[in-house]
Order: sequence, then C-alpha cells, then structure tokens
Amino acid sequence: MNYTLHHLSHTDLDGYSCQMVSAHYFDSINFYNSNYGKEINECFNQILATIQTSSSEKHVILITDLNLTMDQAKEFESKVSICDKEIMMFVLDHHKTGQECADAFEWYFLDSSRCATKITYDFFSALYGKDEKLSQYVDVVNSVDIWLENEPEFELGKVCMGLVSGAKEVNKIMFPEENSKYIFSILTKAQEYFTCKDAHIALDDAIHEIKKAFFRTNNNNTLSNLVSAYNVILLTKNREKMQISYKEYKGILTYNIGNVSVIGNDFLTANPDLDFFMDITSKKTISLRSNGKVDVSKIAAQIANGGGHHNASGGLLSNFKDAFIYDNIKSQVMSIIANKG
Repeated sequence: MNYTLHHLSHTDLDGYSCQMVSAHYFDSINFYNSNYGKEINECFNQILATIQTSSSEKHVILITDLNLTMDQAKEFESKVSICDKEIMMFVLDHHKTGQECADAFEWYFLDSSRCATKITYDFFSALYGKDEKLSQYVDVVNSVDIWLENEPEFELGKVCMGLVSGAKEVNKIMFPEENSKYIFSILTKAQEYFTCKDAHIALDDAIHEIKKAFFRTNNNNTLSNLVSAYNVILLTKNREKMQISYKEYKGILTYNIGNVSVIGNDFLTANPDLDFFMDITSKKTISLRSNGKVDVSKIAAQIANGGGHHNASGGLLSNFKDAFIYDNIKSQVMSIIANKG
C-alpha cells in the first residue's frame, strides 16, 4: 500500500485500540485523537494541512470511533474533493447516531453490533490476514466497550478502560506523538497479564509499575518524579516553540500539564535562562511559577486579575477560548498578554 495513513480516532480505550490495530498492519501512519464537537474539525483541518505539505501524493484519512454530524461529513467530503492530493477517506464507527451519515455517504461504515476496534480489526484482517494475539485483545476491548457483562473478558476490559482514562501523564495537545506512544506502550504491556490467573486483578495490581516502567530510565524514583523528568525533557526539547514573553522576561507556556509545582520548578531548574513557567487549563485558569527572577504574583495580577506568591501564583484569563491545537492556544495567550501587559 503506497498510501500514507492519517488515523483520527477517539480518546478512550476503543479509540486508541483502533489505532493499535492500524499500527499492526501499516508502517506509515500519522495518529490524531479527538473528542466530539469542534475538536474533530480542528483535527481534520490539521490532517489536511499535513497532507498539503507532505511529499507523498497518496493519502488515506481513516476516522474511527467518532460519530460525525451531517454538517461535518459534508464539510470533510468537500474539503477532500478540492485538495490537490489523492485522498481516500472512510469512517469506521459503531454509534447509531451516525446512521444518517452512513445512509448518505458510501465512505461512512456503521455497525452498532461491534465496537470500533473490532470493526477496524475485522476490516483490515480480512484484507491482510488475522493475528491471534491481536484478535484476543480486540475481544477484550469489545466486551467492555459495548458492555457485554457476561463475556469472560469483561472485567479485564474494565481494567484496560481505566488504564487509558487514567493515562494523563503525557499531554495529548502538546505532545500528541508521545501521548500515543505512551498509551500504546501501556496497553501492549497490559496484554502480558491476559493469561494470568484472575487476569483482571493481576493487571490492576500491576498498573503502577507498568506506568513507572515507561518513564524510568536509569534510576528508580516515585512516579511523580519520573513523570516530571520525562516532561522536562519534552518541554526542553520544544522550548523554542513554546516560549512566550512578558515585558523583558522569558517563559514557557504549557496547557493542562498537571502537577504544575513539580514540573514547573523542575523545568526552571533545568532551564535557568528562562524566568517563568505558565500553565493554562481548559477552565481558563493559569498557574505561574518562577525561579526567583520575576515576581509572578505581579504577572498574575496584571494579566489575569490574580495573585499569590513571588514564585507561585495564579489567576483567570477570562477572554481565553479553549482550543485543541497547541499553536492556537499559544497565539491566544500571547495576544492576551500583549493587550494587558
């Protein structure tokens, strides 16, 4: 297959598992993950932008475990039709609310009797061959996603579902590739427990160590410290892209990073030439940390009607509108700072 695959899927166990299936069968894949609403549109536009700048002329856009509205389906089909690259697009979904789209578009496949992971596996395995281990994993996902309580895999599926919903350590907006790598890794590791006695209990007991194993390099540490060290490496690698300014001071902007005190202070220690660390959340709140060079309580008061301490403060950016692409988030914050600074 001489096509580059762009796979957009949901952000739960079923959504990521669809992508694990496609990763099993194809090498050249770009992964995107979205919740419902306008986030789907932003991700789709991001896919088209990637395609336009790609050296490849042939592309496939695969959307799984996401129910498109009729307006979205029409818009996406229209945009694909005017693109100057060769693009095939299809949806594999199981939400019955998509029936109108499935009836209207031949590229929209809907089957509410199976989860999207099973639909995706059945589709690709029919073309490229079955895989017994992958098939067993798909059955686990299917049992919990469509809630088959009497299936033997159901309890194991519940643990896997919790494993994904609790995997917040790598931010998908700032670091989408690393987020996918992390979730794929812990779900792959989880499968090692599928043959254990009382597999769901064995897996549940092992979750903390599974997470630590991903982040651990040389020395062991607490999960919090390991996660912070990992994020500091990512932030340092991307600091030029994420750098912002307030007056003569330089800082870095993160989005929903979590554990701001630990990660923020660790980052500033590793990057002493920067003056402050700012995190904004989807609830419009900001958290600021400093390494002593700037009084962030004054920044918080100036731009966010907030305050706090010299090295730790916060506030609310009431004009901020949540977005799902990091560059869009950063441009908004920079505009607010410019207007209030």
